[in-house]
Amino acid sequence: MEVVYEDNHIIIVNKQSGEIVQGDKTGDTPLSDIVKDYIKEKYAKPGAVFLGVVHRLDRPVSGLVVFARTSKALTRLNKMFAEGEVHKTYWAIVKRSEKIMVNSEKLSDDGEWQVLENWLVRNEKQNKSYAYTTEKPNAKKAILKYRVISQSDNYTLLEVNLMTGRHHQIRCQLAAAGYPIKGDLKYGAPRSNPDGSISLMARRIEFIHPVSKEQIIVEAPLPDDKLWQSFKK
Repeated sequence: MEVVYEDNHIIIVNKQSGEIVQGDKTGDTPLSDIVKDYIKEKYAKPGAVFLGVVHRLDRPVSGLVVFARTSKALTRLNKMFAEGEVHKTYWAIVKRSEKIMVNSEKLSDDGEWQVLENWLVRNEKQNKSYAYTTEKPNAKKAILKYRVISQSDNYTLLEVNLMTGRHHQIRCQLAAAGYPIKGDLKYGAPRSNPDGSISLMARRIEFIHPVSKEQIIVEAPLPDDKLWQSFKK
């Protein structure tokens, strides 16, 4: 487990792909329990340790996860996430395509943002969402923006910001646009990654501290993977 920020009220951890944030039917030890054990040992806490789960990342996704260490922080963070006051930036690796190459030729030094809008329908049994261009029964509107920030011979690195928070939103919308995330078999990638991950990470998070009111900006290190590391520079 890698802690990238902590204070008396919050703790931010760099989740590894394959870890689950909160307990589920698999019975695997969740990251929340690992963080509790870390706090209990580091601060010699007697009894049960309080830890609030504020948000989640899909199991095959890596990157930043914020936990609350106090009930005050949990209540305020829940409200902040619900009202869009926590800004998360994701990085995704997709197969280089002619369509993205055309867009990239028009980019400024900082990149040109593209917007995707869809209606998503979640299938609970399949644990999968489906994207449509028009409204459907039980569909929720999903909006994200992305830009190309780097390219190799075979792959493109995208930066993604969510305007809404829907089930598998980035995975589903990028796939619907023709850019399935590397390794994401569920959403159309041709093959899996050797470690079972998908090439999507929560790279950066920015918000006003729920208690101290200071600005918090944290960035996760890139996964220890040859392809990810090739984009480091």
